[in-house]
Amino acid sequence: MTSTQKDQHGARSQRSQEADKPHRRKGEKKYSCDECGKNFTHLGNFKAHQLVHSGDKPYRCDLCGKRFTQKGHLKSHQLIHSGVKPYSCELCGKSFTHPASLKTHQVIHGGVKPYSCDLCGKSFNDPADLKKHQLIHSGVKVYIGEFFVKSFTQAGGLKRYQFIHSGL
Repeated sequence: MTSTQKDQHGARSQRSQEADKPHRRKGEKKYSCDECGKNFTHLGNFKAHQLVHSGDKPYRCDLCGKRFTQKGHLKSHQLIHSGVKPYSCELCGKSFTHPASLKTHQVIHGGVKPYSCDLCGKSFNDPADLKKHQLIHSGVKVYIGEFFVKSFTQAGGLKRYQFIHSGL
C-alpha cells in the first residue's frame, strides 16, 4: 500500500468515525444548570456559572478586598482602581471603564428612554433604574429605619429619614 493510499484510507476512516458520533447542531446548549435551568454550549462557561450558586468567589482584589467568581470579572474590576477609562463618548467626551457603561450612557444622547414601566408609563434610560422604580408599585419595602419602624422602597427615602431623625 502506498503512502497516498494510507492517507486516503486514514482520512476515510476518520470520516467514518465522525459519522458514528451523535450529530449536534452548531451552538446547541448541552449543559444545563440544575439550580436555575440556564443552558450552556461550553463546559467551561457552565462550570463558571455554577460558582454563582455555590457562593464561592475565589478571585480577590488586593486593593479593596472585593471578591469575584471569575478571573475576568476581577480584571475588569481592577480597572476602577487604575483610573483608566479607555471608552469615551464621542458626543460629550465622558469616559468609562467598561464598554457596556459607554453603551448605556449613549442612550441618553438619543433622547429615547427605551425602558418604560408597564404600570405608570414612566420611562428610563437604564433597565436597572426601571427595576428600582418598579419597587414603588410592588409595595416591597427593603430599607428599614432604626428610630421607629418605618420602611422604604428606595434607599433615598431611608437616607432622608436618617437625616431628619439623626441630624447628620
